[in-house]
Amino acid sequence: MATILQSVGRWFGRGGALTEHRGEQYPMPNTPVIDGMLNQGPDAALQLDGVWACLDRRATTVASLPFFVYEQRNGEKVLARTSRLYGILHDSPNSRMTPFEFWRAMMLNHDLRGNAYARIDRALDGEAVAMWPMSADLVTPIVLDDGSMVYRYFIDGSIAFLAEENVLHLKNLGNGTVGLSKLEFMRPTTDEQTKAQQSAAKVFGNGGKPTGVLMIDAALKPAQRESLRSNYSELATGSTSRLAVLEANMKYQQLGLSPEDQQLLETRQFGVEQFCRWLDVPPVLVYHSNVTAWGSGIEQIIDGWHKFSIRPILVSIEQAVHKRVMTPRQRATMKAEFSLDALLRGNAKDRAEIAAKKVQNGLATRNEMRQLENEPPVDGGDVITVQANLLPISMLGKVQPKGGSNADSENAIAQ
Repeated sequence: MATILQSVGRWFGRGGALTEHRGEQYPMPNTPVIDGMLNQGPDAALQLDGVWACLDRRATTVASLPFFVYEQRNGEKVLARTSRLYGILHDSPNSRMTPFEFWRAMMLNHDLRGNAYARIDRALDGEAVAMWPMSADLVTPIVLDDGSMVYRYFIDGSIAFLAEENVLHLKNLGNGTVGLSKLEFMRPTTDEQTKAQQSAAKVFGNGGKPTGVLMIDAALKPAQRESLRSNYSELATGSTSRLAVLEANMKYQQLGLSPEDQQLLETRQFGVEQFCRWLDVPPVLVYHSNVTAWGSGIEQIIDGWHKFSIRPILVSIEQAVHKRVMTPRQRATMKAEFSLDALLRGNAKDRAEIAAKKVQNGLATRNEMRQLENEPPVDGGDVITVQANLLPISMLGKVQPKGGSNADSENAIAQ
């Protein structure tokens, strides 16, 4: 049956996750791995603690990084603080949100639905003046016959069609036109963990008492059966209001499996690891119980996560902003990029070592390093120095070769 549906889908141009076609784009799988799975939306998935923790960790990490806009002036890279683009990316994307709130909302849509959309408001000269996030569940990307795209947006009972130059579109893994909906592809995992949680709630809701039977060596009348069932039902419901007494050689036999037999705890712990794989977050960052201590190994894991998970997302956002938000004139003279230096702000030792190496090797001035630490500039701090006695780089040719006297060196420098 699945093969027939796939063939029909290919005939109508909807052959699967990697297929590109004209018309509406569908970022969902055509064929389920397991039949009868729960059809869960974002509201249900976010009630699973592993999903919430992973999404929150990724979204807050990206949203916490400052987004700078630079302008090329006479070959020098300068912060474009007075530009509109700097204002919406670094200061205020719209009248209601901070940049942190905006990018966190975008990341939530990006990670759950594979696509994040923001409507771009533009001034008469074409420059962006505001960006408003749109729910991925309310937006449908459409490829027109000429290859261009429009976005159908359902809002307040109305339908709006937005041109592609007025929509910031962030795409997760996909065919390049639309990202795949990760929530739909991870449905087997969310379904399994939801059912495990439901099973655990039923077991512990009964006080840990599974279903059982009362056995007695006698034939009972219907009224006697009902009386026994009423009197001893607390054996199964887990009530501790009174002590149950079995008489006349009556025995209680458990029918259900205990939580240990069902391996509920192991299943739910493994579910956290599954969500971490799906959402690309090290288990240590969501306080997984298998990780009990912090150390150098965990620090390297987090450093790798910054490089191989967070950094690619930032590149994707920067390129999308360059392509969709900036005007042709801005693309020719400006560059927007996140600052990864903010990831080191929690480690004073690493920040100090990096600053010292940059200053000592002539890669940055002292005032540039002080600016990163939000400290005021100092007199003479704009001079590039090198490690050789920390002399100004312009004095290198005036230093006497090795073997000359100190007086000769001082005279040479003074001259």
